[in-house]
Amino acid sequence: MSGVHVAVLASHNGSNLRALHRTSLSPDSPFTISLVISNNSGSGALAFARDAGIPALHLSGSTHPEPELLDAAIRSALTAHETDLVVTAGYMKKLGPRTRAEYTSRIVNVHPALLPRHGGKGMYGNAVHEAVLASGDTVSGPTVHLVTEDYDAGPVLAQARVPVVPGDTAESLAERVLVAEHDLLPAVVRRLAASMSHTPTPHRRPW
Repeated sequence: MSGVHVAVLASHNGSNLRALHRTSLSPDSPFTISLVISNNSGSGALAFARDAGIPALHLSGSTHPEPELLDAAIRSALTAHETDLVVTAGYMKKLGPRTRAEYTSRIVNVHPALLPRHGGKGMYGNAVHEAVLASGDTVSGPTVHLVTEDYDAGPVLAQARVPVVPGDTAESLAERVLVAEHDLLPAVVRRLAASMSHTPTPHRRPW
């Protein structure tokens, strides 16, 4: 498998995984998806990965009830698949300290609001879009950022602006923000992977 190895962690349908996969199939793509991990054994992300021939693992509190062992299992799976860059896309769990330490500055997340607004613990899914509407914001959109110890607190890498229109509901806003995510996240991963591919291993860092 050539190029920068990207692992994707997802909990549900995996629409961002699908967008990343489409980008990875381009002849000039600097990255390939080497692994998909989900905490949900019945997730669409795992089903898609298996159909696409991508190694796929269910790792969760069900498979590893002790948080330390789950953290170790995720870290081990990532290193076993020679992962260079980790993408959490709709992943509803916080990564453990071993995994974060192993991949410092190499874990990126996509959040469905313009951080630092509307981020933090509990801010996911429609809760984010409801907060945007309640605040009276006239613009929202996805943020791609580095993952650190605190929820949604890492350095911002890129954002895309999505207007909030009169009559928007959390669901209608979420739908438009998700479309923007499908453009923004692959573009950022492509840029980071291209930068990493020009830096010698094992200490490839795109920033």
